[in-house]
Amino acid sequence: MSKAKYQFEDFFISVNDDSKDFVITVHEMLLQQDYKCKVQFTKSNGLQVSYSEPKIKVVKGIIVYFFIRNERLMIRINADHHAAYPDALNRLPEHMVSQIGRADDCIKMIDPSRCWQGCMGHDFHIRGTRYQKCRVNCFLFDIDPESVPFLLALIECESKERQARLLAPGVV
Repeated sequence: MSKAKYQFEDFFISVNDDSKDFVITVHEMLLQQDYKCKVQFTKSNGLQVSYSEPKIKVVKGIIVYFFIRNERLMIRINADHHAAYPDALNRLPEHMVSQIGRADDCIKMIDPSRCWQGCMGHDFHIRGTRYQKCRVNCFLFDIDPESVPFLLALIECESKERQARLLAPGVV
């Protein structure tokens, strides 16, 4: 039996009307920057959309959209270069900072023998408070009208940093 092939449109029809403009804006922005869009079905979240790094063979996505219990649309931003844009983090509204605060603490920072070898969480400050969070769910946000401009800013900052590193030889 072959796996079903899903398209962005299959996911998009499930997005509520309040989030459609945001989802299409991000989709178009990342496609213009040569990110590859992948739509797949997962047991835990149903259809999810991810965007992988351009011009790199390693699968290293910038964002993933998915639904929690087929209801709430969530976005995970893989903000690996967050240290390059602390101002964007400091401008996040309190409800988004609260979501970061509820993320799991990085167990590898607590005990280096735990977690998988290549993993290291995120260690950063927002408005003077230190966060040492698991990279998997650190920047996991609900998509709501108040969050949209801040989510766009984070995605733009991360994408800009990734593009700069692609152009700069030897920079990781």
